[in-house]
Amino acid sequence: MAELVLSAKPRTVTGKRVKALRRQGWIPAVLYGRHIQPMAIQVEGKELQRVLAQARGGTRLITLHVDGQTHLALIREVQREPIRREILHVDFQAVEMTEKIRVEVPVVFVGASPAVERGEGILVHGLTHVEIECLPKDLIEAITVDLSRLDRVDAAIHVRDLQVPPGITVVSDPDELIALVTAPAAEVLEEAALPAEAPEVEVIGRGKKEEEEEEEG
Repeated sequence: MAELVLSAKPRTVTGKRVKALRRQGWIPAVLYGRHIQPMAIQVEGKELQRVLAQARGGTRLITLHVDGQTHLALIREVQREPIRREILHVDFQAVEMTEKIRVEVPVVFVGASPAVERGEGILVHGLTHVEIECLPKDLIEAITVDLSRLDRVDAAIHVRDLQVPPGITVVSDPDELIALVTAPAAEVLEEAALPAEAPEVEVIGRGKKEEEEEEEG
C-alpha cells in the first residue's frame, strides 16, 4: 500500500482571518499529540483532498512534513461547511509507533445470508463502525463480516463474533449488534366492512283485521 505523504506549513493566521487563508487555497489545521505541543498549521487544499480520498476516514497513517520535521499522524476530525461541504479545518494527531492507539474502523459486509436469499427473513444492520486498539503498525482499514453465517431466522452477529488479525483488540461493547436476520413483519389485513342489509321477515300469518277487509272486498 502506497505511503500517504502530506506537507504543511506553520500557521500564524488565526480567528476570522482564516477565511482569507482559505480563499488562497490553504486549509487551517492543527497537529497535536502526547509528546508534542499543539501546533497550528496550514495545508494546501488540493493536496489535502487527495490525501482524504485515500485516508479512508482516518484509518490510514499519514507522514506529515512540517517545517523540516516529520510526524506520523492520523486524521482525527474534518470540519466542513454544512451546505457546500467545503473543508473548514482539520485535526491531525501525532502517534508513536510504540504506543497503542484507538481508532474507529468501518464494518464491511461480504457474501449473502442464506436465510435472506431463501426469502425466510430480512437483514437488519447494526453498528457500521467499531472501535479498535492496536499499535500503529497493526492498524487496519476495515473489519470484514461474512453474512453467509446467517443461515436462519434470528441468527445474529455481534461485536464479540468479529474476527480480527493478531495485534487488534476490539474495544466496542461486545454485545452490540452487527447484523441480524429477522422474520418479516406480519401484514395486517383489514377486512372490508360489508354493507348492512335489512333482514328478510317471513310472513307466517295475516292479522284478523286484514282477513276481514279482504272478505268485505
